[in-house]
Amino acid sequence: MNRYKDKNIIVLGYGRSGRSAVHALNKLGARVTLTTNENLVDEAVLEELRKETVQIVDGHHPTHLLNDADLIVKNPGIPYRIPFLQEAIERNVPIITEVELAYELHKKDIIGITGTNGKTTVTTLIGEMLTDETHHPILCGNIGYPAAEAVLNDDSENLIMELSSFQLMGIIDFKPNIAVITNIYEAHLDYHKDATEYRNAKLSLLKNMTEDNLVIFNLAQKDILNPIDCKAKIKYFSLNEQADAYVLDGKVYVNDKYIIDVDDIVLKGPHNLENILASLLVADEKNVPVEHMVKILTSFKGIEHRLEYVGEKNGVKYYNDSKATNALATTFALRSFDRDTIWIAGGLDRGQDFVEITPYIKNVKLAILFGETKHKLAQFLSAHEIETIETENPNTAVKIADENSTEGDIVLFSPACASWDQYTDFETRGNHFKEGVNAL
Repeated sequence: MNRYKDKNIIVLGYGRSGRSAVHALNKLGARVTLTTNENLVDEAVLEELRKETVQIVDGHHPTHLLNDADLIVKNPGIPYRIPFLQEAIERNVPIITEVELAYELHKKDIIGITGTNGKTTVTTLIGEMLTDETHHPILCGNIGYPAAEAVLNDDSENLIMELSSFQLMGIIDFKPNIAVITNIYEAHLDYHKDATEYRNAKLSLLKNMTEDNLVIFNLAQKDILNPIDCKAKIKYFSLNEQADAYVLDGKVYVNDKYIIDVDDIVLKGPHNLENILASLLVADEKNVPVEHMVKILTSFKGIEHRLEYVGEKNGVKYYNDSKATNALATTFALRSFDRDTIWIAGGLDRGQDFVEITPYIKNVKLAILFGETKHKLAQFLSAHEIETIETENPNTAVKIADENSTEGDIVLFSPACASWDQYTDFETRGNHFKEGVNAL
C-alpha cells in the first residue's frame, strides 16, 4: 500500500478506467495528474476531480509532465506507440494499467480470465456458478466494473476479472489465485507489434503465480506453455481427449466426476462446451456443489452479443454475434449451425485475409456485407461461389436477409471484424442489428 504514497503519478486517459484509477490512487495517498486528449468541459466531472485534488491537463499530453513522474497508469486502449509513452519508456518511467492498482487494494481471491475468444462467456459463467445465497462475486476488468472501482466499492471475497492483452501488458506484481486461459490465437495485431507480443501479453497473467495457485488451460494448446516457467499447478480441459475436464460419450466430467449430459446444456456450440469445461474446473476448485453447476448449465443462455438468440420470423431464426471481432471468433459461430445460413459480416479492415473461415462456409447460402471490409469479403466469398450483397450496415442487412430467407434458415450476424469504422463499440453495433430484427 505504501508503494504509491506521496508518489507523482500520471493517469493517462479518462473514462471509467481513468476515473477508477484516480480514486484508487487518492486512496493510496498519491499525488495525481490526469492527462487526456479530451477537453474536459463537464462541470460535474471537473468538480469531482477537484475534490480529489487532481491536477488536470486536458486536450494534450505534454512531455514536461514526465519530469517528476514516478509512474504512469495508462488507459488500456491507448497504444504504447504514442509519442508521450515512447518518451516515458525512454526515461524508464514505469507504465501500468489500473488492474495492477486493483491487486494492490484487494487481498482476497482473484480469478483472472483471459484468452482470444470465450473469456467473457467464461467470466460470466464462473460468476453464475460462484453466486448463491451467501456468496456474491464481483465481475470486473474488461467486463462490468473497472477492476479498481470494483475493489473500492465492494468487499466481495471473490473478484472475477476478465483481462485483455491490453490490460495485461501493464502488470508488474499482479497475481491471480486462479488463472484461466481459454485459448491463444493471433489477434489485435493493429495494437501489438506482432503475434509474439500478443501471446506474451496473455501469458504474463501467469508470471507471478506460485505453487499455491491454479492455472486452467486448453489441452489442445498445451505446447504454448512449454517455454513458460509456470510454478502453479495446471489443470487442462479438452473436447477431444481425457483431461481434468472432458467430454466422453456425450457426458461431461470434471476431475473424473460426472456432471451433466451435453444434450441437457442450454448453451450450444463446441466452442461454448470448451468454455463450460474451463468454468467447471474453477467451480470444482471452489467446492461448488454439482447440483448448482447443473442448475446453471440448464438455464444459462449465454451473454449479449455472443451468439445471442434474438428472435424468429416465418421460421427463420436470427442470432447476434456482434462480439465476433475477428475471423476466428466467426468460425466458432458458423460451425454452430448445420443448416442454410445467411451470414451478415463486415467492419473495420485490420488486414485479415479471412482464409481461416473457409472450412466453415459450406452452409452459407448468402452473405450480406457492410463496412470497410465489404469488398474484400465479397472477393473472398465469390472465389468460393457464394452469392454476396453489399449494404450500408447490419440494420439495413436485416431487411435484405428477410427478403432472401426461407423457413428453416439461420440469419447469423457475426461480423468477423472490429466495429470502429462505423460504431463506437461492438455493443452499439449489435444493438443496431437487433433493432432491425425487432422491427420485423
